[in-house]
Amino acid sequence: MARFLSIAGVFVVACMFAVPAAAQRGRGELQIEVRDPQGAALSASGELVSQGNQFHLNFEIGDDGRYAAQDLAFGVYRVSVSRSGFVPAVQLVEIRSIVPQHVSLTLGLKPVETQVQVSETETLVDPSRTTTVYTIGAQTIDEQLPSQPGRGVLDAVNDQPGWLYEANGVLHPRGSEYDVQFVVDGLPVTENRSPAFATPIESSDVESMRVMTAGFPAEYGRKLGGVVEVSSPKNNPKGLHGEFEADGGSFSTLSGSGALYYSTGANRFSITGDGFHSARYLDPPVLQNYTNVGNAGGLSASYERDFANGDRVFLTFAQNAVRFEVPNELMQQTAGQLENSEQKETSGQIRYTHAFSANILLSAAGSVRDASATLSSDSAPTPINVSQDRGYREGYARADLAGHRGRNDWKVGVDGIASSVNENLHYLITDSSQFDPGTNLGPFSFADRKWDFEPSAYAENQLRLGKWNVSAGLRFDHYGFAVDESAWSPRVSVSRFISSLSLVLHGSYDRVFQTPAMENLLLASSPQVQSLSSVVVRLPVQPARANYYEVGFTKSIAAKLRIDGNVFRRDFRNYPDDDVLLDTGISFPIAFASAEIHGEEIQIAVPRWGRFSGALSYSNQTGIGHGPITGGFFLGSETQGISDTSPFPVSQDQRNTLRGRVRYQATERLWFATSAEYGSGLPVDLNGQPDSTEIAFLLQQYGPAILNEVNFNAVPVSRVRPNFSLDAAAGATLYHKEGRDLSCEIEGHNLTDKVNVLNFASLFSGTAVAPPASVSARLKFGF
Repeated sequence: MARFLSIAGVFVVACMFAVPAAAQRGRGELQIEVRDPQGAALSASGELVSQGNQFHLNFEIGDDGRYAAQDLAFGVYRVSVSRSGFVPAVQLVEIRSIVPQHVSLTLGLKPVETQVQVSETETLVDPSRTTTVYTIGAQTIDEQLPSQPGRGVLDAVNDQPGWLYEANGVLHPRGSEYDVQFVVDGLPVTENRSPAFATPIESSDVESMRVMTAGFPAEYGRKLGGVVEVSSPKNNPKGLHGEFEADGGSFSTLSGSGALYYSTGANRFSITGDGFHSARYLDPPVLQNYTNVGNAGGLSASYERDFANGDRVFLTFAQNAVRFEVPNELMQQTAGQLENSEQKETSGQIRYTHAFSANILLSAAGSVRDASATLSSDSAPTPINVSQDRGYREGYARADLAGHRGRNDWKVGVDGIASSVNENLHYLITDSSQFDPGTNLGPFSFADRKWDFEPSAYAENQLRLGKWNVSAGLRFDHYGFAVDESAWSPRVSVSRFISSLSLVLHGSYDRVFQTPAMENLLLASSPQVQSLSSVVVRLPVQPARANYYEVGFTKSIAAKLRIDGNVFRRDFRNYPDDDVLLDTGISFPIAFASAEIHGEEIQIAVPRWGRFSGALSYSNQTGIGHGPITGGFFLGSETQGISDTSPFPVSQDQRNTLRGRVRYQATERLWFATSAEYGSGLPVDLNGQPDSTEIAFLLQQYGPAILNEVNFNAVPVSRVRPNFSLDAAAGATLYHKEGRDLSCEIEGHNLTDKVNVLNFASLFSGTAVAPPASVSARLKFGF
């Protein structure tokens, strides 16, 4: 009761200050007003540019002389407006808060020649930013042609420094396992969004993204390995407009999407749909790509209305599903195994904002999601026949009050998640020789349902003191699913802008409280698992607690390129990872006593230099974990290493990662690009160098081409050999007239056709092979 009263007390205090902010985090709004020298409203054409945020918007201002640009990532923008017969007006503005920023521009008459020259290169470096944030703009997203469907958004995030893929598109930021939070139009999604676990976020539904790995605002919690803010299109012109895409390529891949946008007066509507078919959906464990067909489809709609008093309401609905086969190993294919999985998700969201004044904004948001995942075997499963049906119904509510006063931009708020989680699992072992003696051969059945409650409260402020900037916040979290725990998380980041050098120096500290992965946590926590084997160890999976440190810089050179460099360290207690139930492919969370992850990152970005643009990045990272294992359940021989305190490389310990892309705008309607990626390879979870018997067994499972890509003699542990991929792309505008555009794009992937093994015989991630040489093409029409 005392714990409940303390939690309730925190929320009562928070609610006194926080009432329903545009749940759009890290993004604001620019309200533009245009007048002539006599003060009368003017219609005009406008342009809004931020090189640092990869943002470019052309817009039309109506007869009332007003325009509102929404969903702008925090940063520096150049706004310019023009009209025939008048002198254009140009101004730099800074977006620092979700409270709308107002700018009034007066267009002088033509004879007046005096005007201020403001270059868009002045938007390359944000002098007020206190940490490194990578913004991915519309052009980058539009030109992302993935080799496998449903991975365009994930590929764009993976290209950022500090991020890397494991099997099946699982993103890992700075050594964290699964702890990625997507924030989709203000709605936090903390579950694993890799293709094997959830329906994809399609590129056609995304206008821009912000990617963070440090300096998190206090409003972020629960999953903080990395945060990806996803924004859907908001600034569509008046009238009816649409975009349609058709894609095709290797592996019998076909996909398509369509979107219609309609804006009239204070009302805005949109409806989108997409779908795909591919014979290579997941990353198979062998070169032959057995049983790997995937199909998906989705539909979404939104409505937004601005009221006369300045209030705004936004509603969305989405429904998505993906069905795919689980790729076989060689022995499973010989036996005739065919496993199928299906993921479904339905969601709805409502958001409301109200401005009390020009400096205080109130916002409330709520959402519901219903997600499910099934796994079944149609024929001849080996070595185990497993079926599963799990899911959850989640309710989310959020309330913020944000304000701007003098040098301060502040926000206080509360949010909470309540989820009804259900799990059903059944298995029967068909080949007992593959399991330890004493393993329950089945049939085994498990079914359970439980509620998850995760309330939180937070307060944060950014203070500007001349060239100094300080961002500080405090967050409270309670977790009440597998265990009951609470935590306070202070956050602080500081930066100093040296204008003479176009240089920003910054440092940050984040205290992190990360909740365990939800997938199959009921099974892992149930006493029923004691019947799975004669030897079972079951430990409650507790939230991870960590301290994140980062120092870095951002510098502009010749007003053409920007360099971001960071040095970081992460210290974990109850370091999260995952394990697999027997040989089912069904994963569940585990935890180790501690882990230390440290490294360096650097990126050189060229938004535009003549006809060229591009980026080059390098990451060096080391991750060392320490036992004993502190959470999860383990069977038979797996229990022997639970108390081992020896250091080991974490499964995301790739020491060197190098990526680069160069784009050349040959003509106004034709561009070319090439990109390359190198990774030094992940560790292999084998106990020492395998003997001849083990090698023979691995050959049976994966074949010689896969084993050739593993260095069994690496010290101190075996490692996958380095991977490398070279891609090339080209695009052309075929037709452009009166607002209608027809364009095409083609991209070749892994042009050297190198065998790139992502994981090998990993205790946690199995074996996975990246795609061979392949090609993708797209035709796009917009009006």
